[in-house]
Amino acid sequence: MTLQQLKYFIEIVNCGSINKAAESLFISQPSLSNAVKDLEAEVGVELFTRTPKGITLTMDGVEFLGYARQVVEQASLLEQRYLSKKPSRRLCSISTQHYAFAVNAFVNMVKKTNTDEYEFTLRETRTHEIIEDVKTLRSELGILYMNPFNRRVLEKLLRENGLTFHPLFTAKPHIFVSTSNPLAQQEYVTPEDLEEYPCLSFDQGENNSFYFSEEILSTAYSKKTIRVSDRATIFNLMIGLNGYTISTGIVSADLNGDDITAVPLRVDDSIVVGWIAHNSIQLTKQAMMYLEELKQVVSEYDVLMGG
Repeated sequence: MTLQQLKYFIEIVNCGSINKAAESLFISQPSLSNAVKDLEAEVGVELFTRTPKGITLTMDGVEFLGYARQVVEQASLLEQRYLSKKPSRRLCSISTQHYAFAVNAFVNMVKKTNTDEYEFTLRETRTHEIIEDVKTLRSELGILYMNPFNRRVLEKLLRENGLTFHPLFTAKPHIFVSTSNPLAQQEYVTPEDLEEYPCLSFDQGENNSFYFSEEILSTAYSKKTIRVSDRATIFNLMIGLNGYTISTGIVSADLNGDDITAVPLRVDDSIVVGWIAHNSIQLTKQAMMYLEELKQVVSEYDVLMGG
């Protein structure tokens, strides 16, 4: 087993396919495929499941990836210390529900990354896709929320896929509205106050189950409902149509400007935001750095840290 084989293996996981990895590594696809087969023969386990749709890691492959990353990282440190080589290209991929604070933390992480080269990915996406991304290691971390309504379903799904939810903070429900909305001037709002306003939510695609909704009270009836796919659109609709969405109350003026505000929603519920990761994988230093930045960003708001 060579260091080169481990680097090949990691690159395939990062790219999601042998073809893309071969292009990234500037080698032929057959050469890379043979290198993987030689590695599998040497370790005595199948690392990838191959299907017409592509490849995915086996459970043995997931475990092997954790060790491979550690070996490659340590080898890079040795090269930097004794061979005066520059740091290796930093990699980190994160999937998240549509939270501005997750973006703020990502920005801070990138700014503090001390390296000349990096390749980071931040995907704001649907709940089910976040779980799938982390399950298949397309992303190292996933950011999502739980509450009493969806907890049992999500925890079961995570458990079945070898993932664990780690609580980050607990927030009281708020609505996000335009500062010109009449509700913005209230000390708090009730569900009855919202009846005449458009309810805005993030579309969950084919997995549009109430349990995958990014907003609490997903089963409550609303006379006016609009589903959107991105944060920019949802904020435009708050301003243009006096719509509202339900979230954590953490508003980022840096990203959202001063046109959106949060108003407490008086309901008997709570929002626990946390991160998910694969049980068999040790987090990279870059992922741990992101989590530290995430904790720092949300600690500045009126939330209860931890679960």
